[in-house]
Amino acid sequence: MTNAVRLEEPVSLPHAEETAKPRGPSTVATYNPYLAARREWDERYGDLVTRARNWRLMALISALSTIVAVGGVIRLSTRTHIVPFVVAMDSLGRTVAAGPAEEATAADDRLKRATIFTWVEDLRTVTTDGIAQRKAIDRVYAHIASGAQSQAFISEFYRAAPPQKRASTETVSVEVRSVLPTSERTFEVEWNETTRDLYGAVKAQDHWKAAFTIAVNPPQDERMARINPLGIYVTNASWGKIL
Repeated sequence: MTNAVRLEEPVSLPHAEETAKPRGPSTVATYNPYLAARREWDERYGDLVTRARNWRLMALISALSTIVAVGGVIRLSTRTHIVPFVVAMDSLGRTVAAGPAEEATAADDRLKRATIFTWVEDLRTVTTDGIAQRKAIDRVYAHIASGAQSQAFISEFYRAAPPQKRASTETVSVEVRSVLPTSERTFEVEWNETTRDLYGAVKAQDHWKAAFTIAVNPPQDERMARINPLGIYVTNASWGKIL
């Protein structure tokens, strides 16, 4: 019986270097010195740059806020803070009304009525004081529109009965009873006139009624601001005696 010898092929063992090689995708990142240096720069100086930019922004905002605040303080310091308080009293010294004065514009209806009230008194009053009479006439013409119907009408009234001539024999006192607006520019005025001789005796008492039309033109120079500060001018005038 013959013994058969079975020869086996030699088995080759893997090399150590081949065993150490990873079989999957590489997980170890390649070291880049440039990227590392940039990362170090960002970490060390980037925060400082950001802080400096933020501080510059805050400084700019603070400067602007200071400028606005200072401007506001200067603005407030140039404006008056005094509010007049008006107290109205009757002939017995009793308080009739009280309250802070309200600011009004030239277009305020109350200012228009007050201007016409004073204008009628200056227009119709006759006094023996020549200086006061001259000033009253000047105030009348200061509130008449140049070239308007009222200018010719008032001039004709003064020529027909000059106040200075009438003052040599009589005086006239005027009491305005009402100034009522009939439209935005037209007013109806009623007043009483008392005529006295030079000794004070009453010669006549008459009741008058008139219609005036006005225009508002604020003054543009100092001279007009002195004689007519509100810029209220009478453009048309007519009146008659009520029997």
